[in-house]
Amino acid sequence: MRVPVIQQHRRRHRALRRRVLWTGGEFLVTAGVVLLLLVVQQLWWTNREARQGAEHQVQALERQWATQTPTPGAVSSGSPSVNTGTADGSSSRRSSTATSTATPHPSQAYAILIIPRLHLRVPIAEGVSKRNVLNKGYVGHYPGTQQPGQAGNFALAGHRNTHGEPFRYLPRLRLKDTVQVETSTAVYTYTVDKILPQTSAADSGVIRPIPRSTVKPSYGYSRPGYYITLTTCTPEFTSRYRMAVWGTLTSTRPRA
Repeated sequence: MRVPVIQQHRRRHRALRRRVLWTGGEFLVTAGVVLLLLVVQQLWWTNREARQGAEHQVQALERQWATQTPTPGAVSSGSPSVNTGTADGSSSRRSSTATSTATPHPSQAYAILIIPRLHLRVPIAEGVSKRNVLNKGYVGHYPGTQQPGQAGNFALAGHRNTHGEPFRYLPRLRLKDTVQVETSTAVYTYTVDKILPQTSAADSGVIRPIPRSTVKPSYGYSRPGYYITLTTCTPEFTSRYRMAVWGTLTSTRPRA
């Protein structure tokens, strides 16, 4: 008995449809696995790798500082008083130590940032290169801004998500929290006194010598002083906006 041609055609059509659906399903499953692996790589592996590298760098700096001979004149107690800005913008006179003026090489880790509230202890490197600084889990120093302890603005940037995300919890900082910067010669303590929750990524005013937002001029300072600026992306998992936390230098002591 001959099978009608139309029935064979339908069978071939159904078989072809099953193969297409099967192939499409395999593709979607494979794509899903690849995307999942990419998410794991970005949200877990880069953090793990960067944090380990940053911790090792902190330890390396501490070992280096413990064995080096202090540079004469790099830090000296009893230096002349200098004027610094207080939280309300007024000036006060205090005793300060002298600071080293040596400029670190690009991407060189040369200091340690310590934020007690965030349980953070992370290296500071020269520059804000993603590849050579930020993606290593370090905090980067904006070239052209001052060094720690110097008059002006010591401005830093750090990732909020992935690659160690040292500034992920930066929004948890509150007024009067302390931020310390440890170098080979001294420990500088800044006190948080101003917070800019959100501004444009192009708001260069936040890292000027007298930091003040050009987008939201009500945020910032009006007088010269000794400042620190911490910047990161906001909201989380985006780079559309920036937030800034500002502090004023309140104490300096030679490194033990």
